[in-house]
Amino acid sequence: MALILAIETSCDETSAAVVRDGTEILSNIISSQIEVHKKFGGVVPEVASRKHLELVNGVIAEALESAGFDFASLDAVAVTHGPGLVGALLVGVSAAKALSYSLGIPLIAVNHLEGHIYANFLADPGLEFPLVCLVVSGGHTDLLVMQGHGSYRLVGRTRDDAAGEAFDKVARTMGLGYPGGPLIDSLSADGNGSAIALPRAYLEEGSLDFSFSGLKSAVINFLHHARQKGEEVSLPDLAASFQKAVVDVLVFKTMEASLQHGARTILLAGGVAANRQLRSAVSEAAAGYQLRVVYPPPELCTDNAAMIACAAYYHYLRGDFADLTLNAVPGLDLHGL
Repeated sequence: MALILAIETSCDETSAAVVRDGTEILSNIISSQIEVHKKFGGVVPEVASRKHLELVNGVIAEALESAGFDFASLDAVAVTHGPGLVGALLVGVSAAKALSYSLGIPLIAVNHLEGHIYANFLADPGLEFPLVCLVVSGGHTDLLVMQGHGSYRLVGRTRDDAAGEAFDKVARTMGLGYPGGPLIDSLSADGNGSAIALPRAYLEEGSLDFSFSGLKSAVINFLHHARQKGEEVSLPDLAASFQKAVVDVLVFKTMEASLQHGARTILLAGGVAANRQLRSAVSEAAAGYQLRVVYPPPELCTDNAAMIACAAYYHYLRGDFADLTLNAVPGLDLHGL
């Protein structure tokens, strides 16, 4: 049995979790800073770091108490060391290193993106390889192929804005607030996704990369022109049309990746994986190719420490441990796994 305490502080959630054998979530405590950053229209890095400092010890204590274990029961401590906001990451890394040293237990460094992927293994531990995974969040839009635990091949990524970043920027221009993804998803339920013609960037033939900057600019220009002419814009129609344009490209590229690499199972990961239209559209498209689609429950799509603990378990099995020189790596990408 391996009992792992994990810490996640890469952005604006302070989270700690205790997970047994990579599958059984005994606790998953998340303290969100959304209300703190909402008035700024986005995450303020310095504010996030200070809030993590205030919260991290209490969140760790709550995770242990909720799981019914103490520090002496732990087999390892895991932490997100990148990518993310450097100040925020340092809070979690420092806490994990202190625990590892004082308790004499292994320290496991986890890539934040790997954590999002492994949220799917919490939902279904018996997933069979090879797998294609679409990681969609505020900072990342990546397609990768997994041939086994710890084996990753990046086959597509965004060339400019990530999907979640485009959602936030469009929502801000529409006056919806922050965070943009859930707000647009909710508003689009009352809109017509075919009402407004918006571009889709499929890029050159055979490419599995993404580009959402042009789409974002098209929405912003549409709004500006309408306001200059005094025309009324249906925000539900605009939200639905924008969301459909994003989802169409995500689904097309994901199907292409699965077919090109012979993967019969598709994983969705990251905050945007909670988007209802994306889940529905990927599932519908996959059914036509007799592919399986797996995605985590919504509470495991956003940043949380349980997903970090799950990923850490497979590092633990391989004896893949970090030492006390571990540092935060804000620009860590999938090649750093």
